[in-house]
Amino acid sequence: MIVKVDRSAFKQTTWHQYVLRFAMGGFITVAAGVIANARGPVVGGLFLAFPAIFPATATLIARHEQQRKTRHGLNGVQRGISAAAVDAAGTALGSIGLAAFASVNWWLLASRPAAVALTVATAAWFVVAAAVWLLWKRRRRTRQVHSR
Repeated sequence: MIVKVDRSAFKQTTWHQYVLRFAMGGFITVAAGVIANARGPVVGGLFLAFPAIFPATATLIARHEQQRKTRHGLNGVQRGISAAAVDAAGTALGSIGLAAFASVNWWLLASRPAAVALTVATAAWFVVAAAVWLLWKRRRRTRQVHSR
């Protein structure tokens, strides 16, 4: 898989889909705030770490892929599910990097200036996210070779 920016996706997404993503993100953020009020900031922070727009994005990805296949006279249901699953896997991998970011911040913010803590945490996020992605890619490639 080659990671690239696909600008055509902006043309496929309508304004109401952006509103849906914004609303879902806002709802999840408010829910995390309510949980933080009831159970404390540590528990609330765990819920805030949930990728806020993921539910709306997964639904839209599945729908776009299904519509693309349908335009070509094919049943795109399975393709839509597969595309959403790949996005979910990427979200899970990205969440590991976010956990590293949060952990480093939690560890450093009590004893270091915020700028230092955030810089080190951002570096930790990048290193962990890149390492997880490379490991996933290597494992996937190894599985493909052994399945032949």
